[in-house]
Amino acid sequence: MFSSVEAGLIYAVMALGVYLSFRILDFPDLTVDGSFVTGASVAAVLIVNGANPFAASAAALLAGFAAGVLTGLLHTKGKINPLLSGILMMIALYSINLRIMGKSNVPLLQQETVITNITAVWRQAGLDAAFNQLVSFTGFAPRTWAVLVSMAIVALMVKGLLDWLLKTEVGIALRATGDNKPMVASFSANTDWLIVFGLGLSNALVALSGALVAQYGGFSDVGMGIGMIVIGLASVIIGEALFGARSVARATWAVIGGAIVYRLILALALRVEFLETGDVKLITALIVMMALVVPNTLAAQKERQRKKRRVRQLERGETVAGAETNYKSV
Repeated sequence: MFSSVEAGLIYAVMALGVYLSFRILDFPDLTVDGSFVTGASVAAVLIVNGANPFAASAAALLAGFAAGVLTGLLHTKGKINPLLSGILMMIALYSINLRIMGKSNVPLLQQETVITNITAVWRQAGLDAAFNQLVSFTGFAPRTWAVLVSMAIVALMVKGLLDWLLKTEVGIALRATGDNKPMVASFSANTDWLIVFGLGLSNALVALSGALVAQYGGFSDVGMGIGMIVIGLASVIIGEALFGARSVARATWAVIGGAIVYRLILALALRVEFLETGDVKLITALIVMMALVVPNTLAAQKERQRKKRRVRQLERGETVAGAETNYKSV
């Protein structure tokens, strides 16, 4: 369960990228499945070749930005359907990722990564002992708190930067483009540039998450991005259903919370005896279905109850009005 929270915080960065494309830009971007692996492969290859892991993660972010920009250009300049442009880029990235890695899998277990560096510094500072002492009354003592705390800081930094961006002039234009593109274009704003920039930023966050996941798991694999868009959507939908999304700041909090809740649900589901590790995709699909169906069902039920109460109120009002009329006539 502890490792599920750690993984949830890393995947939260990816979920924030999906939130930017699907909720802010209203763009069904399937590039995510490819750009996630692009980030992992770029970081893995650079680390194996002796690059600084932090610089490798930054390079992965830039690679993801480039992938998103290309998707945006396919849509805006190539006039290709949004869904199809994402699919085309996702397919192209599969071959590109294989080219980058040179093989289907690049192991990182013997390499110096962001995770190993942070863990080493954390242990040298003796912070694990301090944290364990704080929670000693629970009897819980993980191997290290370094990953949880550092990834929480990363997720919060990304959230803070995204919140700030969406409150700037460019961010407001991005939100307006997603809500009503023709209206924004009528004010002489370059909506094409806004879409390209938004998709680039979205996939940059996805690629950064891919780089961190690869270093956390100890490998980069060409198939690790399959179904990533569903995981991102699950995080967004679960977060909004549980925590609400009345403002941008609250929505980004909800996305982070949704990513963590999703990983916890997945971990609990895999403890069921008849489920196996290979059922992860099925479980993910079921979680998304429930997250979509249950809130809509509850909302429809509340609406029916509201209408029934309204009808009863009207009936009581008519009864009272009829009684008053009879009284006056008498």
